[in-house]
Amino acid sequence: MEITRFVFSLFFLVMMAVGSSGSPTHWRRKRVREPCKKLVFYFHDIIYNGHNSKNATSAIVGSPAWGNRTILAGQNHFGDLVVFDDPITLDNNLHSAAVGRAQGFYIYDKKEIFTAWLGFSFVFNSTEHKGSINFAGADPLMNKTRDISVIGGTGDFFMTRGVATLSTDAFEGEVYFRLRADINLFECW
Repeated sequence: MEITRFVFSLFFLVMMAVGSSGSPTHWRRKRVREPCKKLVFYFHDIIYNGHNSKNATSAIVGSPAWGNRTILAGQNHFGDLVVFDDPITLDNNLHSAAVGRAQGFYIYDKKEIFTAWLGFSFVFNSTEHKGSINFAGADPLMNKTRDISVIGGTGDFFMTRGVATLSTDAFEGEVYFRLRADINLFECW
């Protein structure tokens, strides 16, 4: 009786393993998903420097003890907290019609290397898109491209998830920069 139970259990386990594993090539195959939606936008950040309040789209709201709120701190801007309300365009021209706003913050979070942590939303107000896309993640600024997470959205982008690849498209000292955001959404409702 004991041997019968053992053989039956062994047979059952073997059948479960064969049935769920598929072919040996299945074990080596990596699942590749295609995005359900691809988007490209540019956002333009003009940092307030004490003289440009009329056209500034971002401002330093927190700084370390050695810094101030009109000039980014030394040591790779470590400790600066910047909030922004930047225009989003379909091309890299600052004066193009805005399709929405990039609203959020970035924190320069390392002394040793030029990097930041981002949390922001693209809030759309165009006829083509309504709603928002939310982003969060590390931004190692010295890399040519860097990926941040798409963590949700509203309206046309309800509960969306994916990856946005950021690249610095233009940089003018510590006053202006333009980022290109290539957005690949993998969950679309």
